[in-house]
Amino acid sequence: MASPTPSPGALPTYVQISESIARRITAGQWLDGERLPPERTMAAEFGVAVGTLRKALSRLQDQKLLRRVQGSGNYVNIAPQAANIYSFFRLESLKGAGLPTAQLLSVDRLPKPIDAPYFGANPAAFRFRRLRFLDRQPAALEEIWLDGSVADHIAPEEISESLYHTYQTRFGLWIVRAEDRVSFAPTPTWGVDQFGLRPGETAGYIERIAWANTGAALEFSRNWYDPSVSRYVARIK
Repeated sequence: MASPTPSPGALPTYVQISESIARRITAGQWLDGERLPPERTMAAEFGVAVGTLRKALSRLQDQKLLRRVQGSGNYVNIAPQAANIYSFFRLESLKGAGLPTAQLLSVDRLPKPIDAPYFGANPAAFRFRRLRFLDRQPAALEEIWLDGSVADHIAPEEISESLYHTYQTRFGLWIVRAEDRVSFAPTPTWGVDQFGLRPGETAGYIERIAWANTGAALEFSRNWYDPSVSRYVARIK
């Protein structure tokens, strides 16, 4: 099995916290108009200083997911236009939502898989293999292919825990829509020991085609997830 290397691009703590809160909101754990717990309570929950927590809340206010009422607190403000880093990440902990993180296993520029659907005209693509966590528990194996037209080379140290964040900051691209096909498939042979399923065991399986703001399909991904740890959730609004 492949040996993982440490993630070189962990997101800042305040960004992780804001994404965790955003996922709770979209999961319905906090409802539109509901007041969040006091800031000191939330800071203690996340194990950070109040200043770091406030920075996370400010980011959510900028994204119009929260509104602050002076002297009263922070209130959920669900906005259809709000776009978070993990807006397209559909796996959730069985307990609900959960903060995604990722460990990079490899990145290579390779010919595109012959069985892949169309996702750009370049015959080559960057293949990212990662172990995905939810609240620090191994939840999924990811194989993500990005059309080779975006760059000649991508170094591991350029890759954030969120590939979509990397797309934005490194290439000026962002994903605007995706098509998922969910089924079951055997766990791949390139898995790592931390993942709960052994190669060949049945895993939940997601194939995705994703389109960028350019209008072009640029990404094809395969995701094997452990149903005892996570579930696929799509909410219709």
